[in-house]
Amino acid sequence: MNDAVVAEVLELEHQGWQSLCDGEGARFYGALMTDDAVMILAHGFAFDRDAVIRSLQDTPPWDSYDITDATATALGPDQVILRYTGAGRRSGEPDFVALMGSIYVRIDGEWRLAHYQQTPVPAVEELG
Repeated sequence: MNDAVVAEVLELEHQGWQSLCDGEGARFYGALMTDDAVMILAHGFAFDRDAVIRSLQDTPPWDSYDITDATATALGPDQVILRYTGAGRRSGEPDFVALMGSIYVRIDGEWRLAHYQQTPVPAVEELG
């Protein structure tokens, strides 16, 4: 896997999280997602691009985030899957931690998000 490609898609993930912290997620993901993209979210819903945009218009911003353990695998010359552990924090709420996967496709030279999925990581106390 080309290190430059990994850096490009990882930077897009950081830009996405920052847009969620800045309250600009609807605009950012509206531009980044392919027309037929899907996000499968931790609460069990699969949202198409329009539903993602609508849901992010009313979502409170995150205070901060972390991306750790990022790895990428080429799925073809213009497709890559980025996997990582993401953590988001909002004041007064428990941290949201999930394993995340983003599939990017290059269209007309630009990386676009085609699929995204979250799998929540249970808190230590939930594991018993």
